[in-house]
Amino acid sequence: MKNYLLALLIFIGYLSPIQSVIASEDEHEGEEGISKINNNMAKRLGVETAYLASKTLNQTIPVYGATTIGAEQLFQVGARYNGVIKTINSTVGDTVKKGDLLAVIESNESLNTYKITSPVSGTVLQRNGNIGGITQNTSLFEIVNFDTLWAEFKVFTSQYNQIKVGQPVDIEHGEQAFNSTITNIIPAKDQSYVLARVRLNNTELNLTSGQLLMGSVKINRFEVDLAVEKVAIQELGGQFGVFVKEDEEYEFAPLVLGRSDKNYIEVIDGLSKDAEYVNKNSYLIKADILKSEVEDDD
Repeated sequence: MKNYLLALLIFIGYLSPIQSVIASEDEHEGEEGISKINNNMAKRLGVETAYLASKTLNQTIPVYGATTIGAEQLFQVGARYNGVIKTINSTVGDTVKKGDLLAVIESNESLNTYKITSPVSGTVLQRNGNIGGITQNTSLFEIVNFDTLWAEFKVFTSQYNQIKVGQPVDIEHGEQAFNSTITNIIPAKDQSYVLARVRLNNTELNLTSGQLLMGSVKINRFEVDLAVEKVAIQELGGQFGVFVKEDEEYEFAPLVLGRSDKNYIEVIDGLSKDAEYVNKNSYLIKADILKSEVEDDD
């Protein structure tokens, strides 16, 4: 917020050292809807541009869910023969590698000792036993491998017919953004929704079980001849449009807009292909124009 206010104050001329690089009042006179800013100042303010072009837009459905551990990632490790626990080498929270020694057991039948090793690399979630204890055909360790997790998204009745296996999903968790595809769809016990399950490669994401996720399922895609970034759209004089750059002038261009997706919106009329428009910090251009109009009224 502080950066936003500082940029705005600089732009509208409240910080006198910067005023000399913004167009004077005379330069605005008779040019309603136009702002003049030299390129160096525009760069300092973070005003950036893009070119109008054709785009592929994606129709999406928002879904919400959480990460969970798949059954194939969870391992129960027990003693092959009942006996006395002689040593234990791992406890809850330990990270183990495949083949690491977990415990040593003395068999009741032969009195020989044998080793229990980890069948997989992962994290110890449970430990059921202590030195001197007796194994009783139960799991001594529960180990989970977090390299793969599952995202389970709730799909409600109104969405049933649109969600299908194989559809791509853009997923967000906090500031993390990643993508995958719907692997399968399963019923949720005693619920009015089904679960769309998405496999996640977790080797770099470092997610854990139970973390909340937001997803956008891409259910359709369509080509449009022209599109602009949605963040570029501003409202001026009761019309929606963008600011078009020519040399060091920025002029408001009202647009007839059509279909949209998360990031882009179709341009039906108002601009031609390859027009250069402001796609970052366009609100600063608008602020300068409104400032000039107020000064003209005075």
